[in-house]
Amino acid sequence: MRQGKLVFAQLMLYLPLRKFRRCVADHNGEHKIKDFSFLDQFFAMAFAQLTYRESLRDIEVNLRAQARRLYHMGFRCQTISHNTLANANTTRPWQIYADFAQHLIGLARPLYATEPFRLERDAAIYAFDASTIDLCLSVFAWAPFRSTKAAIKLHTLLDLRGIQVSSD
Repeated sequence: MRQGKLVFAQLMLYLPLRKFRRCVADHNGEHKIKDFSFLDQFFAMAFAQLTYRESLRDIEVNLRAQARRLYHMGFRCQTISHNTLANANTTRPWQIYADFAQHLIGLARPLYATEPFRLERDAAIYAFDASTIDLCLSVFAWAPFRSTKAAIKLHTLLDLRGIQVSSD
């Protein structure tokens, strides 16, 4: 007989859930939500990330295989279908998760600020990223990228010691 908490539940214990609930409340997130809460959605996506799931169907199959353990993993819903997860990912405000991620980054950054950098250099070392984010042309007509596609380009410059320098 198994004793103790599941590994996933142990990992989720480190999350500041009070801050997560505050982020949800700040964006009026729980309005008209019945069964599949924002925390359930976050746990499902965290489970998918940690277990390298590749699709919503893959997430659903793996969580249904753990159906008897969902409560012990931290979920409060009875089951998770790919349709419910797809609708939640599409319609719910992403700003909740962005705010929570910024809070987690703020907690993690001081932990590594004094870590020695593996490359010994006199000057600062920066990483530059230029990512293209695809958009729907019919919705974002102000951002034409090709004749049938819209997109924006995001440039980010990071100090490799963990300090964000600029983003536009």
